[in-house]
Amino acid sequence: MSAQDRDIQVIVADDQEIARTGLRMILDAQPGIEVVGEAGDGRRAVELAQRLRPDVCLFDIRMPRLDGIEATRRVAGPGVADPLAVVVITTFDLDEYVYAALRAGARGFLLKDAGPDLLAQAVRAAADGDALIAPNITARLLQTFAFSGRATPPAQPREALTGREEEILATVARGRTNNEIADELHISLSTVKSHIASLMLKLGVRNRVEIAMWAYETKRVRL
Repeated sequence: MSAQDRDIQVIVADDQEIARTGLRMILDAQPGIEVVGEAGDGRRAVELAQRLRPDVCLFDIRMPRLDGIEATRRVAGPGVADPLAVVVITTFDLDEYVYAALRAGARGFLLKDAGPDLLAQAVRAAADGDALIAPNITARLLQTFAFSGRATPPAQPREALTGREEEILATVARGRTNNEIADELHISLSTVKSHIASLMLKLGVRNRVEIAMWAYETKRVRL
């Protein structure tokens, strides 16, 4: 049975019990989403994720025993044979560890005060193979850490981007969802998805988070 035929299964990992309880209550109240496990540290989160194989892992960035970055790398990073979808959630709106988590394979990130609607959107996007970045922190975070840990400039596209792809690139980098992009550019949702797939192929990236990082790293998009 696929995720489309049942509730989206989520595990929540946070070292604060009150935070885990709050996230569980918010997610369980959303139609089509079910929290199937909780972890209070990163090592337990990885074990739980590997055993339960949830549709989405919601990881706090700072946890004992194993932080959210390394936990993300172990279940979603490059080289993982069957990676899981990870959304990082953090208290801090300018935190180099969040950028590192994206490099480790996270499919999106949110602030803990993002609210129920955005949290549910991020979980659904991740379960659907997409990614969502909180718009209020996208530009500043990605541009501030654009060259963090890079010894060489980012690669250029395998093929030149079309004018429409440049428009899509800018909207993705600013944290727009597919529906918002479709409305803003007056195109269909399927057309948006097609352009994003083309961007991933041309840029050699795995998801829209990496599209956004590439846009800031290459200075195609600026604050």
